[in-house]
Amino acid sequence: MTERRELLAAATAQLRAAGVASPEHDAAELLAHVLGTSRSHLALVDVVTPSTAEEYAGLVDRRARREPLQHLTGVAWFRHVELAVGPGVFVPRPETELLAGWAIERAAEGSVVVDLCTGSGAIAKAVKDEVPGAEVHAVELDESAYAWAERNLAGTGVDLRQGDFATAFDDLAGTVDVITCNPPYVPLEAWESVAPEARDHDPHLALFSGADGLDAIRVLEHRAGVLLRPGGVVGFEHADVQGESAPAVFAGSGRWVDVRDHRDLAGRPRHTTARLAR
Repeated sequence: MTERRELLAAATAQLRAAGVASPEHDAAELLAHVLGTSRSHLALVDVVTPSTAEEYAGLVDRRARREPLQHLTGVAWFRHVELAVGPGVFVPRPETELLAGWAIERAAEGSVVVDLCTGSGAIAKAVKDEVPGAEVHAVELDESAYAWAERNLAGTGVDLRQGDFATAFDDLAGTVDVITCNPPYVPLEAWESVAPEARDHDPHLALFSGADGLDAIRVLEHRAGVLLRPGGVVGFEHADVQGESAPAVFAGSGRWVDVRDHRDLAGRPRHTTARLAR
């Protein structure tokens, strides 16, 4: 038998040495996972059996090699919903919850909401969860990511389709009230600066978007103009260095009003919103 505190201390030190950003949190989450409990209940555990300690050590080793925590536990929480995640799908980030919250505040009973580049289905599932009367649609191109979205959105009432967001939802043209999108936005030249958890484990289709990182946002600007009703709104995430260049894509087209950029909880530019001119 090994003491819980001893296990946690060793795992935390290993993860810190490996450059993991939140070693205490991740060490505790992994231990709670192998014990089948929650992090808040770990204090009730005094000792850990050898077999459990061995399983735990294996997961800590993988996390130290920078496998995403959520791939190891198989679960990611996003606002009030639980998502199944793993290899082949972008792990939703806490920053994106702000974009989802913006959409939820603007959706109402009967609103038509479209989530482009849905990935795991995180935003679409959160909107449907918090605004159950909304008509929610989502699209994903990548086959692996689509399979995860299909799993996460099963039974929710969200209309999920597989396809390219540049051409999706012709049947909804001119009728959509709210569009959300977490597009790829990393410049190809920024490869080395991307955290290993994302660079080595998230699908590249969800990360990289041309030389300046704005290619998908330019496509979004055009597609949102087709899908939204006059006065409808669009919100999309971008990199923190794109606080001026991303909104400029919309402001420069002449089709949009109320183009605004928004900061995340760390004060960094994170998402842009705009309204289609009437």
